[in-house]
Amino acid sequence: MVIMDAHGVQSVRFQESSRHAMCVFEFIYFARPDSLLKNCELEEARLRMGRELAAAAPVDADMVIPLPDSGTPAAIGYAEAAGIPFREGLTKSRYINRTFIQPDQSLREAGVLLKLNPLRRSIAGKRVIAVDDSIVRGTTSRRILDVLRRAGAREVHLRVSSPPMRFPCFMGVDIGSSKQLVAANRSVDEVRQFIGADSLAYLSIPGLMRAVGAGTIDEFCRACFDGSYPVPVPQQLEMDKMAFEDGLDTVPRPRDVVAVS
Repeated sequence: MVIMDAHGVQSVRFQESSRHAMCVFEFIYFARPDSLLKNCELEEARLRMGRELAAAAPVDADMVIPLPDSGTPAAIGYAEAAGIPFREGLTKSRYINRTFIQPDQSLREAGVLLKLNPLRRSIAGKRVIAVDDSIVRGTTSRRILDVLRRAGAREVHLRVSSPPMRFPCFMGVDIGSSKQLVAANRSVDEVRQFIGADSLAYLSIPGLMRAVGAGTIDEFCRACFDGSYPVPVPQQLEMDKMAFEDGLDTVPRPRDVVAVS
């Protein structure tokens, strides 16, 4: 805890822990690819995720494309391991930010259509392996696969360089309910049908740990995959969090806060 007061700035450890539990999504998505975490450069870890995925879930195809930009290193690793050409099948607008953190579903879907445009001449008539880092709600993936099909792709196979997200995160990511997660109550094939892929495969948790190079799985928080939270999470917390967020619009503004337009 960092405390800033009249005496200055100080750092206080308010709870000792017998274990570390770094968020494994730092390796998959959050941190920059040039970051060094646990003496590992993340670009190389993400390449290994793609290689692990190619070994576990091969499929005949004409090209491997990334879902930019976060899927690019894993897509390169997959293409190298599978011996399938790596191509840029989608071009990304530099003026649209990350869509999965948009607060409204319609904003997320509109952002996808604005952000990614297909390279039609490269895709038309081809069997395409699209590699992404994760599937959260599934609506973004469904839109992207639809864009690829309308661009003429003959087959679209989705490969995901992380395990299925089945549990909500209470440690910082704004996903407070399993109802928001497409894989929470669906099998892999049911998710495949939902997003409209010809085939779908995720990286396994052991495969992810091999790619990260971890000495032990307990070095990381992977609760969004297997529900093993590093600290106890009350069952009521999910309900309370959603009830709080739903009621924010009815909370009166404090009188001592000045709104500046």
